[in-house]
Amino acid sequence: MNEVRTTRLLRDVTGPERNHAVNVRRSIAAAAVLLAVPALSACGVSFGAPTDQVYQPSVGVDDRTGEVDVLNALIVSGSNGSGTVVATLVNNDQQNDDTLKNVAGAGKDAGMTVKVGGDTTVPAGGLLNLATQSGITARDKRIVPGYFVEITFSFDRAEAITIEVPVVAHSDPAYADVKVPAGS
Repeated sequence: MNEVRTTRLLRDVTGPERNHAVNVRRSIAAAAVLLAVPALSACGVSFGAPTDQVYQPSVGVDDRTGEVDVLNALIVSGSNGSGTVVATLVNNDQQNDDTLKNVAGAGKDAGMTVKVGGDTTVPAGGLLNLATQSGITARDKRIVPGYFVEITFSFDRAEAITIEVPVVAHSDPAYADVKVPAGS
């Protein structure tokens, strides 16, 4: 009987105190985790973090050096030797419209034949999507998917921009809606 009574007394004395100690330790551990999360999640953030930089998830190339930005520029080719010049032109001048005067081959691609058609106005503070609002065709032996060709965009007000653009295949589903030159 004494043994049963001693066990019961020990259980009564150590039970609630032990549970309280476990609860305190759990609370401290939870608080430590909550305090550590912001510190650990900030490890990838700095002034050079990728989220603070211009990111281009597309195939085309960008040039943001002038008054008119040339974004996602490329040539969509239906057959070797010809294609459609595609880009988005963004006018950074908030007061004055600009006009795409010409697109031409440059450097080793200076012999390229380019025809500009359709809308060529880049509205003030707006954009011109060459894939849907204009029709610029190019012909040259180097217009082959996988190649890069050098072209110059000339404007009425802004400085000309010369960039190397990739040539992509019209058969790629991403470019299926782009109109390519006849015979392509």
